Amino acid sequence: MSKTPKPIFLDRDGTINEQVNFLSDFSQMRLLPKAAAAIRAANQIGHPVIVLTNQSGVARGLFSEDFARDSAAHLQSLLAAEGARFDGYYFCPYHLDGKPPYNVDSEDRKPAPGMMLRAARDHGLNLDGAFMIGDRASDLETGAHLGVVPLLVRTGYGAETERALPPAFFQRGGKVFDEIGAAISWILESGKPGDG
Repeated sequence: MSKTPKPIFLDRDGTINEQVNFLSDFSQMRLLPKAAAAIRAANQIGHPVIVLTNQSGVARGLFSEDFARDSAAHLQSLLAAEGARFDGYYFCPYHLDGKPPYNVDSEDRKPAPGMMLRAARDHGLNLDGAFMIGDRASDLETGAHLGVVPLLVRTGYGAETERALPPAFFQRGGKVFDEIGAAISWILESGKPGDG
C-alpha cells in the first residue's frame, strides 16, 4: 500500500444506504449490508472518507435544504453505531429542472467536480489516485480528469449502469464490484490503481 492512504469518495444513495427515490424521511435511510464495516476498515487504516451526493429533491421541492443537510448527521449516527464515520459530507441541491433559486447549472452537481474539488481544499487531499465509489455514471465520471479511479458497485442503479460502461471507465483503472464492502476491501488490499 502507498504510504499515505488515498481518499475514498462515496456516493450516498444506492452505495452506502439503500436506494430510495428522493429519500425524504430519516426512517427511509437504511445502511446497505457491509457498508459500515467497510467504511470502518477504511477509517482504521487512515483513508479519508468523503460522501458526495446529488440531492435534486431540494430543487424539485420534495424536501428542504435543511433536511438534506441534516441527513448528513443522521447518516453519521447510523455509521457511528457500528464504529464507522465519514470525514466530510457534501451535497448538491441544484438541478436545471428544479424551482428557483435551485434551477441552475451547478459545478457541484456530479459529474461536475465541484464537490470533490471543495473537499480536496477543505481536507488537504491529493486527488491523484483517489477512488470514487458509486452506482451511477455520474458518480464514475466525477474526477475523470483529476486522476480519480472509478469503482462501480452493482447495488442501487449499479447493475443498470454496468451494462453501459464506456471503455474510458476501464482505461482509468475502473473496476466493478457487487457492493461497497468488496470495493473497499479491494482498495485496502491493493492500495494502488491497476492492481487487483
